[in-house]
Amino acid sequence: MSKQLKGQKGFTLIELMIVVAIIGILAAIAIPNFLRYQAKSRQSEARTNLGAVFVSETSYFGEQARYGSFSEIGYALAGTSNRYTYRSPALLGNGPSSSTVGVDYIPCALPVACAGSPPSDAAPAVPSGASSVPATIGFTASAVANIDTDPTIDGWSVNDQKGGLQVAVPDDVTT
Repeated sequence: MSKQLKGQKGFTLIELMIVVAIIGILAAIAIPNFLRYQAKSRQSEARTNLGAVFVSETSYFGEQARYGSFSEIGYALAGTSNRYTYRSPALLGNGPSSSTVGVDYIPCALPVACAGSPPSDAAPAVPSGASSVPATIGFTASAVANIDTDPTIDGWSVNDQKGGLQVAVPDDVTT
């Protein structure tokens, strides 16, 4: 038995430490990239849902000659795990959001991502810094969330020109 063990060789402590250091360096590079890609994929949730709001609003406008709130256009999110808080104008699709759940305000379902408390009655339906069209012409719906638990809130909006879906204002995911 001792003859068999004499011929075998193992790794030295220095070789093992070098391998652990290399794995640590690779993890330090890979983990932040993974988290950024994960946050980017979460942003696609808002873009997809706001795109659906645009389609619903456009269809409603074709039938009623005006834009409407979520309840008027018949828009509801599929599932119960949305990360964003969605708002649309309440008053015939042109006024400020009144924060009425189901009518013009769809709250965030995941408490970690929720961006603060429900908006006030006078709050606009567009994230700060985003452009919007005059109230008499079209609509603007928005989605806000804190998708990576830092102080920056991710904000997306869409209007009757389908503007706002290309760049988040503000963008919670740094490139």
